[in-house]
Amino acid sequence: MEPRIQYAQTEDGVSIAYWTLGEGMPLVEMPVPPWGHIQLEWQIPEWRRWYELLAEKRKLVRYDGRGSGLSERNVSDFSLDTLMLDLEAVVDRLSMERFALFGTIHSGPAAIAYAARHPERVSHLVLWCTYARMSDYTAPAQAQGLFALMDKDWELFTETVAHARLGWSEGEPARRFAAYMRESVTPEAAQAMFAVIDEFDVAALLPQVKSPVLVLHRRQLSFPEVDIARGLVSAIPDARLALLEGTPLVPYLGDTEAAVQAIDEFLGEGEEADTKAELPEGMAVILFADIVESTALTEQLGDTAFRAKARELDASLRGIIGECAGTPVEGKVLGDGVLAVFTSARQAIECALRCKGASEPVGLQLHLGIHAGDVIREGNNVYGGAVNIAARIAGASAPGEVLVSDTVRSLARTSAGVSFEDRGEHELKGVSEPQRLFVVREGDA
Repeated sequence: MEPRIQYAQTEDGVSIAYWTLGEGMPLVEMPVPPWGHIQLEWQIPEWRRWYELLAEKRKLVRYDGRGSGLSERNVSDFSLDTLMLDLEAVVDRLSMERFALFGTIHSGPAAIAYAARHPERVSHLVLWCTYARMSDYTAPAQAQGLFALMDKDWELFTETVAHARLGWSEGEPARRFAAYMRESVTPEAAQAMFAVIDEFDVAALLPQVKSPVLVLHRRQLSFPEVDIARGLVSAIPDARLALLEGTPLVPYLGDTEAAVQAIDEFLGEGEEADTKAELPEGMAVILFADIVESTALTEQLGDTAFRAKARELDASLRGIIGECAGTPVEGKVLGDGVLAVFTSARQAIECALRCKGASEPVGLQLHLGIHAGDVIREGNNVYGGAVNIAARIAGASAPGEVLVSDTVRSLARTSAGVSFEDRGEHELKGVSEPQRLFVVREGDA
């Protein structure tokens, strides 16, 4: 099924088209300026297969940059900063506080710049056949010859670029790509974008990238050359290089399985560390969220209005739970409480903080409580004392406060990037022993 196309708006008022595919931790693949048309990409079989493979283990996010595809085309500013505004509009619209970022070819410099400026948001950075300075990319004579065609014969330029960069033996795929290029952007916009891209230089930012970085490159490419990829890896503190065989510049042709496997292994390392390092075997981390004063709000707003707000928030929270690798328990609805199970205390705390932020635009507040312990699983539901304690901890929290048990604090103390304020021991209804509780504080770790 074709992904549903939605829109986000940038800070400077530009409408950006995007879609999402799959579930789990998000991977955002940036468009390659000046090209982009997320609807046509899905109609190209090889390209669609590439997206489906990437989305098997995570949520894939794809969007059209300003001036191209289904995004707003009546724009004139294509600077590096505005490319980052496009990215930020989409991830903010999806309430993604942290995500892996994928920059390919001409979007690589913008991905590098964003990762350097926002290390708190980019968990991993994947770079495909890209560069830090456009002058490195255009240095070969073949590159200069291709670009010289652009303002002389638009159709010849697109056909030549498609065959030269995808492979001269790729007959039908190259013809489809040439048609895609012509459909995705006007000649005038392409020329304006390339005039800006020609000035891209983020070499000074490479040492400032703190995220783990995977640099993927095709060994037989004429340009950008392999030495450019090696230069990226040598300048970025936590970077590694994966060389793949073949000549296609685009990742969806050639040995795509090897490319996807390298990406899966790279992203999976961080996910495995997050989920396995903290939690003793046989335990689960339980997050319970409940709307503050739901009964009073129902009387104040009326049942229909309150339920509309509650449903909106419920959908948002369940999306956040999935992005944080949690499992929402079916059968629980907001008003009765949203219950989610995690395999990591860090994930549960991150999720709770994001849920708190998501409630504010709806005009509601949440009680949020987290506990860890044994649970009984029956179908899509969970039971047990740990679930009851999580609900009681949520009930003891102040509006908008994330309250956790001592067990959770111990599990997450070194990995969650937060601090914990001791609230002392509490007698919880239905719990035989007092529970020592802690308030989560952001930014003080």
